[in-house]
Amino acid sequence: MKYVKWIFVVLLIGSLTSFVEKDKPTGGLNVGDIAPDFKIQSMSAGQPLAELSDMKGKYVLLSFWASYDAHSRMQNASLSNVLRSASRNDNVEMVSVSFDEYQSIFKETVRKDQIVTPTCFVETKGESSGLFKKYRLGRGFTNYLLDENGVIIAKNISAADLSAYVSEIG
Repeated sequence: MKYVKWIFVVLLIGSLTSFVEKDKPTGGLNVGDIAPDFKIQSMSAGQPLAELSDMKGKYVLLSFWASYDAHSRMQNASLSNVLRSASRNDNVEMVSVSFDEYQSIFKETVRKDQIVTPTCFVETKGESSGLFKKYRLGRGFTNYLLDENGVIIAKNISAADLSAYVSEIG
């Protein structure tokens, strides 16, 4: 009977510590890496393919998200709001890429979250898409701030940090 108590205590402690995130490693690329180029079809009919390399010379905020991931969705909306409200954000272009598998869900999410960016895309192959694999997003969605040469200068940037970068850049 005394062993049962100890087993219970060990199981309880083990289950509680499994919920604690201790410097949880994130996947994907790191600061200092060059962001891989990609082409993606716009959600607006009749618009040509967009390429990341076409934005060289500008700072680019790449935001990868999905409507079913509350954290990435909230982060994407707050970053979009920072750039929209910045007085001089001509130097920073946001590229918002959703990995929702249904375009109808993506469009409704963009409408509800009021994401206003001409470079808002959906990758309907979801997590099995080439873009998801190219950016090694297997451990979760993220965002990257790229300098004018396509080098990652910030990863998982918060809205407050982005606001500071926009002020510094602009």
